[in-house]
Amino acid sequence: MLVVGLGKMTEDEYRTQMSLWCLLAAPLIASVDLRKISPENLAILTNSEVIAVDQEPAATQGFRVGQEGPLEIWLKPLADGSKAVGLFNRGDGVAPMTVHFKDVGVGETAAVRDLWAHKDLGTFKDSYTADVPHHGVVLVKIK
Repeated sequence: MLVVGLGKMTEDEYRTQMSLWCLLAAPLIASVDLRKISPENLAILTNSEVIAVDQEPAATQGFRVGQEGPLEIWLKPLADGSKAVGLFNRGDGVAPMTVHFKDVGVGETAAVRDLWAHKDLGTFKDSYTADVPHHGVVLVKIK
């Protein structure tokens, strides 16, 4: 069982933590006084698209598919055939990160959706690149 307490992290670090838990299909338990939680942290804990990655029907656990220094790419296959992909930056500055579709088992062309922003980013050929904040994550659904 995983207990979540919201303490002294940045908003990017909270998103990073929540993204990894959801990719790993971990139980989501919040240990926080909901009367005192900030609107930003409440939004992180209640993001329906991110929670759906954790709770999706295939119940598979994600795994790391790439690492270069402090940059890691994690993948979770979803029941509908799409992939949840987390681009994690453990480094000290913003870093551009690219996920190559062949590395995550999707076709040459794929639609990409930002799960934290609730936003379709478009259709891309061969890969998708994002600038990932330090200690941050970009969590996308690739279909």
